[in-house]
Amino acid sequence: MIRLNVLLLGFLAVFLLRLGTQLLLSRLNISYLRRHGVTVPEVFQDVVDGEKLRKVSAYNLDSEHLHMVATLADQGLFLLILLSGFLPWLVKIINQWMGGMIIGGLVFFVVLSISTNLLRIPFRLVDTFVIEDRYGFNTMTLKMWVSDLLKSMAVLTILGGLILWLLLTLVVHGGDAWWVWAWMVAGGFEIFMLWLFPVVIAPLFNKFEPIENEALEHRIRALMEKIGLQVKGVFKMDASKRSKHTNAYFTGIGRSKRIVLFDTLLTSHTEEEVLAVLAHEIGHWKKKHLIKEILLLEILSLVVFYFASKCLDWTLLYQTFGFQEPIAYVGIFLAGVLLGPVGYFAHPLESGISRRFEQEADDFTLDLLGMAEPMRSTLKRLAVDNLANLTPHPLYAWFYYSHPPLVERISRLKGYEAPNPKPCT
Repeated sequence: MIRLNVLLLGFLAVFLLRLGTQLLLSRLNISYLRRHGVTVPEVFQDVVDGEKLRKVSAYNLDSEHLHMVATLADQGLFLLILLSGFLPWLVKIINQWMGGMIIGGLVFFVVLSISTNLLRIPFRLVDTFVIEDRYGFNTMTLKMWVSDLLKSMAVLTILGGLILWLLLTLVVHGGDAWWVWAWMVAGGFEIFMLWLFPVVIAPLFNKFEPIENEALEHRIRALMEKIGLQVKGVFKMDASKRSKHTNAYFTGIGRSKRIVLFDTLLTSHTEEEVLAVLAHEIGHWKKKHLIKEILLLEILSLVVFYFASKCLDWTLLYQTFGFQEPIAYVGIFLAGVLLGPVGYFAHPLESGISRRFEQEADDFTLDLLGMAEPMRSTLKRLAVDNLANLTPHPLYAWFYYSHPPLVERISRLKGYEAPNPKPCT
């Protein structure tokens, strides 16, 4: 039975504060867009007209409203599962039908994962086949959507099950220092996934082929050689079979490093703009942003694993949420329950670091290309093609945005010109 005590009241206060903050920020963003989304910002007046601006506003309003409803449903279900007595009942059933801490823990987390993901399916369907379709982005069929869902579940089950099995094994057999070993295993797994994703996981969903434009490929390789960066290859991804959104990314570590260009990007952007996108992604690599992010993540993970180790024997924690005795896998879950709402409020710090990295990558692009115009035109075209919000609420952007707002970002580039431009040809 759930116990009403200081711990539960404190958790509920932080949980509701997080939910209230999420909804408040969404409402602020919606209201701000309605007020300011009727005027084209100065830096976009050459590419956005009144009709396009109305479409931009409508798309972002629809997306934000869906996000708000999905957040309420997701958090509501989570609170129901946590406070209804479902979890102690689930553990009781698991103990009756299967013994063993490791197998029991795997079943426990599988059931929770299925419960939460089933709720999210309707919202994903609405997002893809209603909102994305309404604004001309979606190119997926329902069959493909289901296929992607099944493949994603299979990958999550295999890889998630493997890391969870390793962690539970360390909890059971690792002694008092299990959390140190678990931290090391988790960190190694994350690095392994960085290598695995481009060569194994991504090809399950998309085809990656050499780009057909030999002149562009030559210019790309010249850009790579200019800074001494070796990659496995430059690939075109068939993104258009799912969406008309445009993008590009640099992925992998070691020998799996590769540049990926959406086919939608190649068809809608000039060669100079494609090179600007690539130069920006290269900037992340040359500035070692990935390594810095990994280091920060590992420091945070160490703190999280230490906290989880202290929760495993915290009797009050189990009793508060209806459990009669400590159970290792339940303790790990409850540690996450306590940390989740608190961790949400660290989002501005994470966003701020990411925005700083983006500015550094922009600066690297300017220095590498020797001119600002390709980057400015690229950002404008990406904004128009993807119907990006041109007027986000400043507080919303400060809290969530991993990139500087587009108007701010383009304005920062305005007027830059290198003394001796050296474009790659």
